[in-house]
Amino acid sequence: MEAVTLSQYASQFMSVTVIAIFMAISPGADFAMITRNSLLYRRRAGLCSALGVSVAIWVHVGYSIAGLAVIIANSPMAYTVIKYCGAAYLIYMGVTTIMSRHTIQAATSQGTMNALSAFKTGFLTNALNPKTTVFFLSIFTQVVDRATPVGIQLVYGAIISMAHLVWFSGVALFLTHPKLLRAFNNARHIIEGVVGVVLIGFGVKIALLGS
Repeated sequence: MEAVTLSQYASQFMSVTVIAIFMAISPGADFAMITRNSLLYRRRAGLCSALGVSVAIWVHVGYSIAGLAVIIANSPMAYTVIKYCGAAYLIYMGVTTIMSRHTIQAATSQGTMNALSAFKTGFLTNALNPKTTVFFLSIFTQVVDRATPVGIQLVYGAIISMAHLVWFSGVALFLTHPKLLRAFNNARHIIEGVVGVVLIGFGVKIALLGS
């Protein structure tokens, strides 16, 4: 029976896996936040933020399995609330990054962003990201059949979550390589300003999405 089940959902499995990889590697707010925390607060902060993104995926999995994905897809108000909350958070983080440019240098040398704070920034960035919501709406309203067992849907969720964890952990590890950090340290203030502007830019883009 198990073999039959796996064979039955093989097409869905492949589709979800491909979409999961694309979701993870496509440039966006998650990537900008992981970059910010990795460069400004070092490796542990980047990895904890990656874990936060991965865990936040389960928020989207939860409302999708509960059937709320269909409601959101057909409710402009619900989607608008998600959109503006995500936009406001990114703009806030971008402004905070720019405004704290003169204090981050001392902070980063001591690694002042604790694991919980790093986790929360990653979690909130993904949980409030309407782009991720759109991906899940497409997956659970077009790819995954309503008759798909909850257990199989949870497997799909695990695939998406793991894809994000692996990708963003890799990004954090790459950006915090000692040789790269030495180069980044020479242009720290410029990088802080650029990252802040990018986060604000993503926030504005999200706010204007669909307007």
